[in-house]
Amino acid sequence: MSLNQAQLRAVAHKEGPCMVLAGPGSGKTLTIAKRIEYLITEYKVRPEEILVITFTKYAAAEMRERFRKVMERPGIPVTFGTFHGIYYGILKWAYKLDSGNLLSEGEKFELLRRITARMDWEEVENAKEEKDFLQELAVEIGNVKNNCYEIGTYESLRYGAARFRELYLAYEEEKQRLRKIDFEDMILDCRRLFLQRPDILKKWQERFCYILVDEFQDVNQAQYDVVRMLAAPEDNLFVVGDDDQSVYGFRGAKPGIMMEFRKDYKDAKEILLDVNYRSAAHVVNGALRVISNNQERFEKKITARKGKGETIHIQEVKDPVEEGEYVLEKIREYCGKGVPYEEMAVLYRTSLDARTLAEALAEHQIPFEIKEKPGNLYDHFIGTDIMSYLHLAQGDCERKYFLQVANRPKRYISRESMEGSRVSYESLRNFYCDKGWMMDRIDQLEWDMKMIKDKTPFAAIQYIRKGIGYDEFLKEYAAYRRMPKEELLAVLDELQQNSRAYQTIGEWFAHVRHYKEIMDEKNAGTGAGSADKKGVSLLTMHGAKGLEYEVVFIIEGNEGSIPYRKACRKEELEEERRLFYVAMTRAKEKLIISYVKEKNGKDLSPSRFIEELFVR
Repeated sequence: MSLNQAQLRAVAHKEGPCMVLAGPGSGKTLTIAKRIEYLITEYKVRPEEILVITFTKYAAAEMRERFRKVMERPGIPVTFGTFHGIYYGILKWAYKLDSGNLLSEGEKFELLRRITARMDWEEVENAKEEKDFLQELAVEIGNVKNNCYEIGTYESLRYGAARFRELYLAYEEEKQRLRKIDFEDMILDCRRLFLQRPDILKKWQERFCYILVDEFQDVNQAQYDVVRMLAAPEDNLFVVGDDDQSVYGFRGAKPGIMMEFRKDYKDAKEILLDVNYRSAAHVVNGALRVISNNQERFEKKITARKGKGETIHIQEVKDPVEEGEYVLEKIREYCGKGVPYEEMAVLYRTSLDARTLAEALAEHQIPFEIKEKPGNLYDHFIGTDIMSYLHLAQGDCERKYFLQVANRPKRYISRESMEGSRVSYESLRNFYCDKGWMMDRIDQLEWDMKMIKDKTPFAAIQYIRKGIGYDEFLKEYAAYRRMPKEELLAVLDELQQNSRAYQTIGEWFAHVRHYKEIMDEKNAGTGAGSADKKGVSLLTMHGAKGLEYEVVFIIEGNEGSIPYRKACRKEELEEERRLFYVAMTRAKEKLIISYVKEKNGKDLSPSRFIEELFVR
């Protein structure tokens, strides 16, 4: 492939800082590989002095392979690696660390579990909830480190400033005692090492005289600080990225880093790779119309190398069920036209949005791959609760079903009253024979189960919600956990909506078993990421970054979904728009965006981003 003028300028850059703005499909990987070749062959730079940093091991391997093909010979000792891999290598050398010093995810959660128990953080009731709670806690700890915040002044909105600070310090103290470092420490400790030991910094500066960074828009503050120190004093720092594709704010990345680069290196050369080789012109121009509404960005004029292609199609549907049927129909249509399943992708804002479609694809035996497991709706504690109620209603009185829902809502039925593998209402009455008020509760539970026995699943869930009081239980639970009740009620709404297609509880149970079997197969390694990957790709917008497909569907293009309902501040809304831009630019030929008119009985409006598509 021959290079265009902008790519040639980037390849020929020799010394000093340079920022390459590389739009979607602009050939940045080839440009980086050719520049490394140019440094070695034309400028006679020793390969050992070149460091190439990417964000994932997969990207590093891909870049290494592309470079090998460009040079047409293996074994050239250029260093390719991730930020964490490179910086951990420096720490290993300085502190004589080994794999035993790395804190695994399991060890991290166990550490946090012990500390929260010691501090009497009574946040969870069961193992599933505890896992989510510890994950959220770990994310906030990582956020503090990635942004180089001072814990002494950091304000945790979720856990309270003083309470979170105490936990954070206890976590750090325990890690030091165990002589362990976590994932974020690989960057933070390297930063600290360079600040405290100029002699060690100088050694590594002399080792890596030319540094190239890919996906620069995804850099967080800690990573940026370290790479700046490493590149000094010559500042042969060549960064490639697209501020319009900065979508990892939750990991500390921000598009402002690229603006910061311009301020930190006032003499830096700037080059725009302004040709999109991936997408048809209608896709490129539509995406540019949307992203131009962001204020904090570099202005770009990008042209499509391909022809106009098909126009972007916007589809209105009644609800997620109809949306799933529409997408299924279009997938079959394009498959009939010769587009392989592997060249089609369905993108959505959160992994939860995939569940209705995944069930529909499984039901109709269309092969699909799902990269980020959406979490089986029926394995969520709410799904487990509802299914337990329905099992009891069908006369399946296993102890596990009683245990699951006996106190959801609160009935004050104790574990001790439920002995053996099966429980009967009579045995419960015998246990509480001296408590009339408990007898009434047990009688009511038995009556409720008889009431829903022959209902459709949808009607049965409605009775559980309103007649039994499960909605109120969820609201109280959310208040106790300090989480928005809307999150839990949305799960319950989706569960009830999915049950609507089935006339009997037995039919629904059969569907749930079939769906679980398919998802278990995918989770076991025969799904996304396996060597024999086949089928339509189901991906979050974040997960689709860097990928491309002939046909792309974006589903649930609604306010509240994209932009996500939690995005309120200007910078959050701009990141949501960038995420939509990333999703749009995955399409090579055809882009179809759908939105629903109602979901779970609530009226919805199309995303503002869809409206922006038509404003020139």
